[in-house]
Amino acid sequence: MSDRIIKKVILDPGHGGADPGTSANGIVEKDYNLKISKYISKRLDELGIPNTLTRTTDETLSPSDRVKKIKSIYGTGNDVLLISNHLNSGGGDGAEIIYGLRNTDTFSKLIAKNIENEGQNVRKYYQRRLPSNPSKDYYFIIRDTANNESILMEYGFVDSTKDDVNQIKNDYEKLAEAMVKSIAEYMGVSYKEPLSSINGDYYIVQKGDTLWSIANKYKTTVNKLKSINNLSSNLIVIGQKLIIPSNTIEYIVQKGDTLYSISRKFNTTVTDIINKNNLKSTTIYVGQKLLIP
Repeated sequence: MSDRIIKKVILDPGHGGADPGTSANGIVEKDYNLKISKYISKRLDELGIPNTLTRTTDETLSPSDRVKKIKSIYGTGNDVLLISNHLNSGGGDGAEIIYGLRNTDTFSKLIAKNIENEGQNVRKYYQRRLPSNPSKDYYFIIRDTANNESILMEYGFVDSTKDDVNQIKNDYEKLAEAMVKSIAEYMGVSYKEPLSSINGDYYIVQKGDTLWSIANKYKTTVNKLKSINNLSSNLIVIGQKLIIPSNTIEYIVQKGDTLYSISRKFNTTVTDIINKNNLKSTTIYVGQKLLIP
C-alpha cells in the first residue's frame, strides 16, 4: 500500500494522431499505447477505481495540450496517479519504469514485480534528470504534472531481437494486467482477476449446497473455491455464481519447445493448446506461460 492516499488514476496513451511514436515489426507505438490504456481503464472500472484517459481515439495532442488536459481532469493534487503508457526503441529488451524526482520508488517496485511475474524482464526503474537543470525531471509528462504522482511506463522494445516483439503483439493484455494489479495493490484496493482469464467454469449454487459438497463434486478444495471467488467465509447463497477451478496445468515454454512437442508431453493436441490460450499462430517464445488442457 502507498504512503499516501491515491484516489484517482489518469491513463495517458502516449503519442497519437500525427505523432505515431516509434514503430517496427508491424507495431505502431501510438496504437498499442491506446490498446494498453483502454484495457487498464476497463479493468480499473471493474475494480471500482476512478480513472480517465487523456485520449480515447487516434488524437493528436501537443505536450502543452496533454499537460493542460491532465490538470483539468482531477487537478494538481497529490492524490492523483498519472501513468503515461509507452513502448521503447533502440534494440534493447525489457520494460523500463521512470518515476518523478518528487516521488519514491515504491510504486515502480510494485510494477517491476508484477511485470516480471507475467514473464517480462525489467531493465530498470529509475529517475531521469533534465541535463540543463538536474533539479527537474527529464520527461515533460512527469516534470510538468506536479503534484501528481507521475510515471512513464515503457512496456518493451518494438525493435527487440529477443522476446519483446511477441510479448507486445500477443501478450500486451498480460502486461497491462500487471499494471492493473500494481495500481490496486498500491491503492490498497482488493484485486480480482479478470473473468476472461480465470481458469475454470461456473456453478450456480443450489438448495442444500455447501462449499464442501461443491468442492467434492468438482474434485477441488474449499480453500481453492474461497480463493478464486474471493470469499472471506464459507457462507454461500442459493443462486450465487461460483467459479470452479479446473485442473488445467500452467507450463512455462523452455528452449527448444514447440507446440507439437508440448502437446505430446502432456497428451493433448496443438489445436487444444492454441484454443485454450487464444493463440493467433503456432509461434511461441521462451518464458511464455501456456495453459495446458
